[in-house]
Formats: sequence, structure tokens, C-alpha cells
Amino acid sequence: MFADRVLSGMRPTGKLHLGHYHGVIKNWITLQNEHECLFMVADWHALTTNYDEVGIIEKSIWDMVIDWLAAGVDPEQATIFIQSKVPQHAELHLALSMVTPLGWLERVPTYKDQIDKLSHKDLTTYGFLGYPLLQAADILIYKSGRVPVGEDQVPHIELTREVARRFNHLYGREPNFEELAKAAVKKMGKAGKEFEQLRVRYLQDGDGEALLKARELLAASQNLGAVDGERLLGYLENKGKIILPEAEALLTAASKMPGLDGQKMSKSYGNTITMREEPAAVTKKIRAMPTDPARVRRTDPGDPAKCPVWQLHQVYTDSATREWVQAGCTSAGIGCLDCKQPVIEGVLKEQQPMFERAQQYLDNPQLVKDIVADGCARAGKIAQDTMREVREAMGLGY
Repeated sequence: MFADRVLSGMRPTGKLHLGHYHGVIKNWITLQNEHECLFMVADWHALTTNYDEVGIIEKSIWDMVIDWLAAGVDPEQATIFIQSKVPQHAELHLALSMVTPLGWLERVPTYKDQIDKLSHKDLTTYGFLGYPLLQAADILIYKSGRVPVGEDQVPHIELTREVARRFNHLYGREPNFEELAKAAVKKMGKAGKEFEQLRVRYLQDGDGEALLKARELLAASQNLGAVDGERLLGYLENKGKIILPEAEALLTAASKMPGLDGQKMSKSYGNTITMREEPAAVTKKIRAMPTDPARVRRTDPGDPAKCPVWQLHQVYTDSATREWVQAGCTSAGIGCLDCKQPVIEGVLKEQQPMFERAQQYLDNPQLVKDIVADGCARAGKIAQDTMREVREAMGLGY
């Protein structure tokens, strides 16, 4: 019943850089204008790999939230909260761990991949094995309909859907489910008759269009409460009550923000520009970037395709500037420092409003704490309602 609700989050493991901005936060700013959005500081998740480096987490939390606000995330439109301040995340994680087969977690592609990449750390912990299930709990506690992820995270959403399906199968069949569902249909008024017809078309003929139309009728009904809506979602497909809806992956384009060395911008590569880096430091970093190795001397022509600076031009300059670079580099008409200057100006122009928005929060840190406290309260209310249903379904409602 919350198909329009979006959940996304980031781990607080250090200062955010422009790769985070272009890869995640710009998308959030668009989404907050189109959907109900919850943006989560995933501090429990930070512990799954940084359990022995906790000193950085608290400062990173507040720096990261300021970066979000500085970039344009609007607390009037989106809910900003801290994962560990909403204890229902951990409670649902524990509840789901009772019914999730171990093999489901072991087959998540990122599990072995991350163990290989982080071989210097001991990741033979339940916390690391179980982090996809905690991620599932993060999504399901808010009954989020959409989760923005890159392609590499799609298996995590599939796991979340499987976990929800198993939970609903085990606990969603109420003793008098059919009677309750039919009573809920009557509450829909005239739309109830159409809903029943569409349900028959779907169940008898496998009519996918009928299924979509019936779901739209449910979403548009003003006479149904959340519980009745969840019952009818299950009734529509001849299942039990849908306690935990299955989320959809909202695929986001991979970040095209290159680092200072031409690789993907990443702290592990040491090639980043932070979102609120001082202008002098930005200038120094870009001026020191490597260029086409063929340009040993100022008079040597170069090839922009072999130069990391050219990749930044794709992000920060217009077509006329890129044509000027292409012509000047290949003819040795401009030097590398000439080529870098428009990029410097583009980065600084992008960062300027971030500095301006951030200043009020730096001057008054209590503003940030109030925003987060309000967001935690809003998120907690939703999470409490979900956990009440989960506890009742699992026989823990006393």
C-alpha cells in the first residue's frame, strides 16, 4: 500500500565526495520532489565492516547529514533519520532471521566478493553475513515500494522480496481471512464490484493487465484502512494478508563521476574531491592531475581520450569548451594547465551553493540535531506500526 514510498541510505564512514553527490544525492533531490522519501544514516551497516574503527562513525554521521542538506536534500520534503535511533530495524532483523534460510544469505553475490576485496579484515562475523537481511529489514519496516539501487545491489532487493514472500506465506493467512477480505471489498463501494471482476480475470486467465488495474483501484480507494488494503493485496493474488509488501528496485544509472586519476572516484583509491573541500585545495588537486603521457613538453600534441582531465570535462564543461579542449590539445595549441582551468571553475561553481547552505548548520549544529530528531520520530512512528503487525502475526502481540 506504500508503492510510492522510497527508502535509501548511506553508511557514515568518512567525508562525502563528489562521486557520492553525482552517484546518489542528486538522484535523491529529484526523488524527494516526486515521492515520499526516507533517507537513512546507516550506522548499523557501518559496523558490519568497520566494527574495529568506530571512532570515525559519530563525526561522520553529522558531517554526512550536513552534506546532504548542503546538496539540497530538503527536510520539509524528506525524512532524514539515523538507523540505530529507530530500534525496530534491529527488532525486525531479528524476527526475519528466524525464518530466513542460511543459504539465502551465503549466495548473495556481494558476500564473497567483499570478503575477497577486504581480505585484510576478519569478516567471518554474523553481522557481515547478515547485513543483506538487515538491509531487508530497513526496507520492509517502512513497507517501502521503491528502493533506488545500482545494478550490483539488485540481488539484495531480490533477497528482500523473497524474505517478504516467505514471511507473508508463513504468517499472513488469518483464520477468517476470506470473510475479512470480502468485507473489505464491500467497503470499496461501487469499485468493489470492478475489483472482484478484475481479480477473477487475473486468477482464471492470468491477465496481468487486470492485476495492475485492480492494484490501482486499491491504491485509489478512500474507504480502506492500511490493514484492509494489505488484506486485499493478498486476496487479489489468492494469497494471505500482505504484512510485508515486496519492494521494487528503482534502478539508478551508475555514477559517471571520475576520480583525479581517471578511475572511479573512491576513498580507497585516494582520488577524491570532497563535497565541501576548500577552493584552494580543489584547485591544487586538479592542477596536479596526471595528463596524457605523450605530452612531455608544452609543444607536444596530446589525445584527450588518454587524459583523466578530459573525463572531468564531460561532467563540468559545455560542448563549446570541450571542442576548444579537443582542438587545443591535439594541436598543442593549449597547455595542460589551460585545459584544467575550466574544470576547476566548474567544480567550484558546483560547490559554492553547498558551502552557502551548509554554513547555517555549521554556525548552529542544533539545527541539524533537531532535523534528525524530527526525522527519527517520524520514521519511528511508521516502524512501530509495522512491528506491531509483525509481532501479532508471529504470536508476540501480548
